[in-house]
Amino acid sequence: MKSYQKLTTTTTQPAACQVEEEGAAPMPSSHGKLAPWWVGSGLLVAAVLLSTITVWVLRQVSGGWLGPMPPPKCLLVPESHRFDCYPERRVVVTQELCESRGCCFIQSPPAAQGKQGVPWCFYPPDFPSYSLESLNQTALGMAGLLVRREKAYYPRDIERLRLEVEFETDTRLHIKITDAANSRYEVPLDVPRVMKRAENPIYSLNFSRDPFGVLLQRKATGTVLLNTTVAPLIFADQFLQISTSLPSKFLYGLGEHRGSLLHSLDWNTLTLWARDVSPTESFNLYGAHPFYLLMEEGGNAHGVFLLNSNAMEVALQPAPGLTWRTIGGVLDFYIFLGPDPNMVIQQYQQVIGFPAMPPMWALGFHLCRWGYGSSNETWQTVRAMRNYQIPQDAQWNDIDYMDGYRDFTLDSQKFASLPSLVEDLHKHGQRYVMILDPGISSTSPHGSYWPFDEGLRRGLFLNTTQGQPLIGQVWPGFTAFADFSNPDTHQWWLENLQHFYAHVPFDGLWIDMNEPSNFMDGSEDGCPPGEFDSPPYTPAVLGNSLSAKTVCASAKQKVSVHYNLHNLYGLMEAKATASALIKIRGKRPFVISRSTFPSQGRYSGHWLGDNRSQWKDMCYSIPGLLSFSLFGIPLVGADICGFSGSTSEELCTRWMQLGAFYPFARNHNTQNEKAQDPTAFGPAARTAMKDVLLTRYSLLPFLYTLFHRAHLQGDTVARPLFFEFPWDVATWELDRQFLWGRSLLVTPVLEPGVDSVTGYVPQGTWYDFYTGSSVNSSGEMLKMSAPLEHLNLHIREGSILPTQKPGTTTEVTRGNPLRLIVALSSHTTAWGDLFWDDGESLDTFEKGNYSYVVFNVTQNIFTSTVLHASTEAKVTIDTLSIFGVQKPPSKVLLNGQEKPFSYLDNQVLTVSDLGMSLSQGFSLQWL
Repeated sequence: MKSYQKLTTTTTQPAACQVEEEGAAPMPSSHGKLAPWWVGSGLLVAAVLLSTITVWVLRQVSGGWLGPMPPPKCLLVPESHRFDCYPERRVVVTQELCESRGCCFIQSPPAAQGKQGVPWCFYPPDFPSYSLESLNQTALGMAGLLVRREKAYYPRDIERLRLEVEFETDTRLHIKITDAANSRYEVPLDVPRVMKRAENPIYSLNFSRDPFGVLLQRKATGTVLLNTTVAPLIFADQFLQISTSLPSKFLYGLGEHRGSLLHSLDWNTLTLWARDVSPTESFNLYGAHPFYLLMEEGGNAHGVFLLNSNAMEVALQPAPGLTWRTIGGVLDFYIFLGPDPNMVIQQYQQVIGFPAMPPMWALGFHLCRWGYGSSNETWQTVRAMRNYQIPQDAQWNDIDYMDGYRDFTLDSQKFASLPSLVEDLHKHGQRYVMILDPGISSTSPHGSYWPFDEGLRRGLFLNTTQGQPLIGQVWPGFTAFADFSNPDTHQWWLENLQHFYAHVPFDGLWIDMNEPSNFMDGSEDGCPPGEFDSPPYTPAVLGNSLSAKTVCASAKQKVSVHYNLHNLYGLMEAKATASALIKIRGKRPFVISRSTFPSQGRYSGHWLGDNRSQWKDMCYSIPGLLSFSLFGIPLVGADICGFSGSTSEELCTRWMQLGAFYPFARNHNTQNEKAQDPTAFGPAARTAMKDVLLTRYSLLPFLYTLFHRAHLQGDTVARPLFFEFPWDVATWELDRQFLWGRSLLVTPVLEPGVDSVTGYVPQGTWYDFYTGSSVNSSGEMLKMSAPLEHLNLHIREGSILPTQKPGTTTEVTRGNPLRLIVALSSHTTAWGDLFWDDGESLDTFEKGNYSYVVFNVTQNIFTSTVLHASTEAKVTIDTLSIFGVQKPPSKVLLNGQEKPFSYLDNQVLTVSDLGMSLSQGFSLQWL
């Protein structure tokens, strides 16, 4: 029996990956009034009085250095509701500068180091904004005209805006604001077009006319989801800003960043501008995802997506409130009403597209490092893995396989045996994946390097404002950058891959450095002066410049200027790469990309970048993968054991345990560090790593079915606990644990030197995955035994998990018999399902080439019902393990025939040697 220590109700899970900060987020509250924030209420008056007294006291203490007393209208605004009027970072905001914009200036005590703090310059309640001059009904919603009568303070203010509102579905609202007179850049993303207006929306929409504002409520609760009257709308050519109140402080999403899953609203600005930098807190990282999910009081949830690809920042403040700032495009919002968080993410993916179904082998274990040095050394690692019978599906190589780090080349000395290695992998049912970068070497003698020569001839590279290829510097030295917004580039990319595939028949592709990364700022000639490289406003990007470690924003591309397309670069490359793989191999593509944008899941997975071999990095990987679940990219994971720095045996063992439950599981290491593949460690650690990989492989039928549901309807694979328990506010901040689907709870060890782990167990009965022993929880923290060789896994009551006898590859595993694990609920019911196909063919579900089986338990009868069958399902169901059978049965009947069984004291009933074909329905009863 497994022992658990129930902790007191005041015991909480350790703060995620860092020292716990003061001022934890309070319980959410609903804002019930549809009114601008300055309309009085008791709480607001109290806040104003407190603010006024604070200012007066500070002025007395300061001896007058704070200047004259602000106007009364400024004192009306409580600190938490001060929306920043001067967000420029590298400017000391003075009273003169602030008031030149028509804003309020009140100095506040300086914030702690590294924090932003209360803005000194903020909008007064009467700051001029747009007014809603007209509003007319349309077939799908409404159209209106917004007019600004007084100029704002950024150049090329747009005075007349068009408002378009479409009630697209009962749970989806589309609001778009753009220039009424001139067309503007819009993201070239395919989105659904509705044909009729929603008949019974679960939301109500109202507008404030002057100042213009959007007021959105959930009908069932009256909760105000959006109230944009809290600050003025600004819409200039290169500065677009809109703010809103929020109904709670429980906000998630807005990637890509490193930090906790739940964002802090304590004056926290999140920048979205794709950047090559090792994952670090507060930096803008590799991808851009302008989408957030917010939990409301009572467990409802909604989401907001701004379809905009320009450089952007999202400012969060404790009001609670949020400000979108972007420097181009239009304001194109989709709002998703859920009402539960799972449904919000499904509705989001109905707009951006559902993720592709990965090949089965993509869900196996992947191994890579930069610095194998040769194909022979790579091969030795593969053989060592086989020798120890450690599961491995794919072997990778980093840029060291190339000749001079040039794409589509092979080092003929050190990697001469690579074609033979790939042939050997294929003979053993394994796959090969290689890296590619978008920077194409530009320095080879003419006629000696076809990728550059041909790309130049066809005009397929990013160009300078002078119409010449923009030259930067990446691994091979000086490089040009492929323009993936040009369809002709996709054909050139395909031809390059076809040439290389003829020598090295790779199975998947790893696209790196595609922010795009540049070792120079801009280009070899810098960047020209102008509105793109030196815009009126630059968001808080790392390096303080749009061209920092990337190409010039003024670079010309086929579809638009790079200023608009930068955040789409990785998406466009992924689209070209997936398309090429389909044409070359005729099977499902496998692509892993570093830079991402909404809809990327249709073409690739993602890894969380160049992390470090540190406990903190392992811990932060969980909120990272959960965030990408929200973004519709379920095939995600971090470099197991860390990329840079040297790991330790303990860290790598714990990380392999966690990483075995990343949807995408790859151990990757940098050069000049000691090896960290499982064979590099002592017997105890190696065995622990092997065991947890075998556990993963045993769960592949369950995991594969989760990916099918993601592909079919946008379900998440790795899932935050609050998705399944949205009414339990204790789950809203948890990001040291996660679920696979709705059924499997993963509680990893994230700290050194411990043999136990504390985790939250939601209300209900949970079963130990390995033994079937049960634990009943009222929704509490439990201390669990966790020796170095053990990862805590628990199955939720009411679930049925399809598992399989594990092999050392997915190909071997697929041929092994199935074991179904039934976790009975307190009502002795359970449900599960299994999707099965050949594991690699294109569009198997769409073509009907699959099997789908539903498992169900009611009243001591297990039934397997085949809802769809194909000839591929030759696998058999051999064992049924039923957890939570309250008393020993007297007999067990399989299709009415008595069958031998075993029953353990921990209430686990096992029936073996069933020999039932997956394509054949059956029932099993215990009496």
